[in-house]
Amino acid sequence: MPPRRTLRIVEIFPSIQGEGLRQGEPTIFVRLAGCRLRCDFCDTKYAWEGGREMPPDEVAEAIKNIRRQFPAVWVSLTGGEPFLQDLRRLVRLLRKEGLKIQVETSGTRHCPFHVDWLTVSPKPKSYRVAPEFIKKAREVKLVVTRDLSLRTVLKVRRSFPDTTPVILQPESNRAWSRRLAVGILNGALAAGLTNIRVSLQLHKILGLR
Repeated sequence: MPPRRTLRIVEIFPSIQGEGLRQGEPTIFVRLAGCRLRCDFCDTKYAWEGGREMPPDEVAEAIKNIRRQFPAVWVSLTGGEPFLQDLRRLVRLLRKEGLKIQVETSGTRHCPFHVDWLTVSPKPKSYRVAPEFIKKAREVKLVVTRDLSLRTVLKVRRSFPDTTPVILQPESNRAWSRRLAVGILNGALAAGLTNIRVSLQLHKILGLR
């Protein structure tokens, strides 16, 4: 079967990065369709399927048009799971425009190219990450669900280099999840772990996409 020449795109929009260490930076988001994990806590379930078929050149042109009014230098490729699709041509086009590229991934699929910022968010139940992501990740994000345990955080923290931050992100900023995140953070500190922090979803606090 020949490779797909289009990408399945759910939405392209400007906002600020609301999560992780790049929080607050102007960013253009490209949300790709498709995900095989189907986490029940997912806040973008509408991206699991569907999407509009768009050639990479059309996606790049849409980003160029947005930048006329919103000249952000960062583009975040997110989903869904972005690496379910062949992003290589799109990445080449964005690089030609001098843009910086972030990819947000569960870390279970192959990453065939270099990006400026790789956010790896391991998912339950296994929280497994492909070995190639261990050193490539700029940050590791764990959604604080009701089932997230200190034991899992210890496992994930020890899987990545000490210099890679691990972020505990409360599920949709809910109060119970915020309390659990702080409790897990305290337990991690008591266990001698470092470079772990709690971070809320800033875009939801500000009422942005």
